Amino acid sequence: MMVRLGTLAHARAGDKGDTTTLSVIARHPADYDRLRRAVTAERVEAHICGDLAGRFTRFELPGLAALHFVGRSVLGSGVTTSLALDSHGKSLSSALLDLELPDDG
Repeated sequence: MMVRLGTLAHARAGDKGDTTTLSVIARHPADYDRLRRAVTAERVEAHICGDLAGRFTRFELPGLAALHFVGRSVLGSGVTTSLALDSHGKSLSSALLDLELPDDG
């Protein structure tokens, strides 16, 4: 059984050029360790980028019960040159919340 990331966390996002930042913040601090184990840079890459060239780096923020991801080359040639609104960071944060995690309680 899987659980949707959005049931355990909310997200914030930003973008600059071809780089996006995505933060995943646990709704309850007790869920932070579970998020830390399950929401890896590799899983975020696979979920957001698929077969595209983008790469994510993860930073842990335990004091905030949050994970911060920086995705380079994720937005193609950049938001200001794109006509595709769905590739902006804020849309990607919503897409990230659909990531399915193992239901390990």
